[in-house]
Amino acid sequence: MKLRKGLILLLIFVLGLQTAGLTAQAASQKEIVIYLDGQRLESDVSPYILPKVNVTMVPLRVISEGLGASVLWSQATRTVTIKKSDSVITMTNGRQQATVEGAVVDLDASVELKQGRVMVPIRFVSENLGIQVTWNQSAQTIDLTTGNAPAPDPTPVTPAEPGGTGTTPSTDEMRGAWISTVNGDWPSSGAKGNVEKQKLEFIQQLDTLKDMGINAVFVQVRANGDAIYPSGLVPWNSVLTGTQGKDPGYDPLAFMIEEAHKRGLEFHAWFNPFRATNSATTTGLAANHVSKLHPDWIVNASGKLYINPGIPEARQHIMDTIMEVVNQYDIDGVHLDDYFYPSNVSFNDDAAFKAYNTLNTSDRAEWRRDNINQFVKQLGENIHKVKAGVQYGISPFGVWRNKSVDMTGSDTKAGVTAYDSMNADVRTWIKQEWIDYVAPQVYWSMTLSAARYDKVVDWWANEVANTDVKLYIGHSPYKLGTPEIGWQTSQEIIDQLIYNEKYDTVKGDIFFSSQYLTKNPLGLIAKLKGYYGL
Repeated sequence: MKLRKGLILLLIFVLGLQTAGLTAQAASQKEIVIYLDGQRLESDVSPYILPKVNVTMVPLRVISEGLGASVLWSQATRTVTIKKSDSVITMTNGRQQATVEGAVVDLDASVELKQGRVMVPIRFVSENLGIQVTWNQSAQTIDLTTGNAPAPDPTPVTPAEPGGTGTTPSTDEMRGAWISTVNGDWPSSGAKGNVEKQKLEFIQQLDTLKDMGINAVFVQVRANGDAIYPSGLVPWNSVLTGTQGKDPGYDPLAFMIEEAHKRGLEFHAWFNPFRATNSATTTGLAANHVSKLHPDWIVNASGKLYINPGIPEARQHIMDTIMEVVNQYDIDGVHLDDYFYPSNVSFNDDAAFKAYNTLNTSDRAEWRRDNINQFVKQLGENIHKVKAGVQYGISPFGVWRNKSVDMTGSDTKAGVTAYDSMNADVRTWIKQEWIDYVAPQVYWSMTLSAARYDKVVDWWANEVANTDVKLYIGHSPYKLGTPEIGWQTSQEIIDQLIYNEKYDTVKGDIFFSSQYLTKNPLGLIAKLKGYYGL
């Protein structure tokens, strides 16, 4: 009897310890909090993480009330339909695929039913609605950014680590850096209207880049239908003075080219081709901005203005602005990024499709790709006719097509692809050799399952094989130190460079962007110098 009573007491004691341990564990776990453009989104059910796939699930109410999307849940089919700005997403409970704008996309986690609530993967839904998602592991917060929030304070600059000779070895390998004029690379906000400060900042940036082994700069000369040089076709960029169309008092492009060449650096003029503005408003735009001179060329796509690629005169206007630079400046290259058709948003080009459908096709995507193909081909011909030695290249989105959609695509599960989302037929540009090089934006780590760096590079290396098109890989040091998988150490960048050595077809690398090299994130500068033998 005494033994039995002792066993019972022991059992109660053990169960008490387990309960206390579980209670303490639960108390130590932080609740996941979601912010939209800095404002907290309230949720009556706490978000949770699916551990095996590391996907954060949130109640459908966050999508409808927080993000302002319309949602429809069908109990009969257990399918949720989410609509916002003509973007349509459908997911079905138990099915590891979704549809986005009618295209089938693989999922790591689909819609779930939990305690009577419909739960959906927040990153997948948000990014397909055009919203940027940032996960903070330590704070257990999710920050959703629509692009309408005020810009954050600039990240403090970390001094470069000493060491190295500062002499770049002679090499045919491309070691480039993108210098953005609208995302904080140059000029700084404090240098607006100050010519000498702008010049000094650019010189210091070139010196720092060269010292770490960079041998080419890709400077954004056209960002939003404007220019950082005196143009007869488009207004001055507002980053120079604070006012679009205002003369800064000097020619920044001529100055930049001269300083780059003094240091033995190549200078590539980088153009955003079809982006007109970063917002839907035309307030503050100069009288000669394209959206005011030719409003019939403009399409409002999810709150941003684009020049319609389906209108031949509009394409010619962009080619004319690029050729203005080719004719008047001693540049080493013309560089385009991936601003063709915007991805995963509604683009109202009904009138242009009706008026300029010379293919007589009912497939609008085919017609759109042909518009971009014509632009890419004609621009290259114009450049090389005037200056045969000027390199002409394009930096498309990193995934052309997923294998699930096209067996010749890459082994990826990207929610956006160049061919299907942006109507960028990069394969044709390469096979026809309309471009001198291609620089895909492979902005993922070696460990991201949906688009693993090595698998994406494998695909591009094979794609340029047996052509005269060079392959440069676009890298993302801007992700270093972020919560995204694989970016917790700067060794990730070095491992990627080492991986590229597998392929003779990889002729170099370009880093986005300059400030994320010069700020020395996670000690990257010393590692780059070591890799380059400096």
